[in-house]
Amino acid sequence: MKKVGLALLITLLLAVPAFAGERYALVVTGASGGEAFQQKYDRWRATFLATLRERFGYKSDRLLILAERESEGVQKATRANVQRLLGDLRRRLTKDDQLLVMLIGHGTSMDGEDAKFNLVGPDMSATEWADLLRPIPGRLVFVNTTGASFPFLHKLAGRNRVVLTATDSAAQQFETVFPEYFVKAFGDAAADLDKNGRVSMWEAFAYASAAVRQWFEQKGQLPTERPLLDDTGAGIGREAGNPGTDGAVAGVTYLDPEPEAPRGAPNRIRGIESEKGGDAARSVRGRAREARARNRARRRADPLEILNPFGPDALDPRPPL
Repeated sequence: MKKVGLALLITLLLAVPAFAGERYALVVTGASGGEAFQQKYDRWRATFLATLRERFGYKSDRLLILAERESEGVQKATRANVQRLLGDLRRRLTKDDQLLVMLIGHGTSMDGEDAKFNLVGPDMSATEWADLLRPIPGRLVFVNTTGASFPFLHKLAGRNRVVLTATDSAAQQFETVFPEYFVKAFGDAAADLDKNGRVSMWEAFAYASAAVRQWFEQKGQLPTERPLLDDTGAGIGREAGNPGTDGAVAGVTYLDPEPEAPRGAPNRIRGIESEKGGDAARSVRGRAREARARNRARRRADPLEILNPFGPDALDPRPPL
């Protein structure tokens, strides 16, 4: 019988956010190690930035870009520049804002417990990224698309955070294909699983994860790249195709702006996703109440039994694939 801790249950009940602040993004392509890699990383970055600017309306002063080579509007991806930009963001953001950080490039494992993202010059470990991001207010969406990215999951996981990694192991240091499909998700209608005209972070993650599996299958290889998502703060994560407790917050977290409420309908819930999030919260709370009633009855028969708060036969309350 599946056991779910009280702290995790509380997280599920409370973590259905309503986002109405400013949107910021820091997109970093690190040291490539070769021309072929650089061209690929530059292509992914350019495609993703075009989506943020042209489709999602990110303002130029809130879109920060670091890369191996400097150009107009692009600074060099050095440790000093990362530290400076994150320090600036700490002063600019409020609790209502959202920050996206996306890393594209190479990653290396340190000791199995920590890993580094390769920059131009000295690299930065997951612990160092976590220390710099910790004081920044608002919601954080952190996407590390590199090999050996798994340690970033448990280092950065926390309340009001959605963390994605391309791998489920620090030992997987091979070049990843996850970023190719993650970037593509925001321009492919097939990624919009609930057909609401938007692609949530959960939907982009599920889309890219399925494409990664298919990529390995087409090559006749066993998958060595298993993306994970954490939004409960537990730092454990969940694969898209497996049951788990992560996914509710990511399912109502978007990179595009919230839809405006229709004119003449002031009493309606503002925004499609606010309504969706409210329904999700009510559904989870209702199921939790029913489960607690069942559990109380069963504990009278066996007071030592610990039950799943959603019921022993309950389905996973995360967004469906």
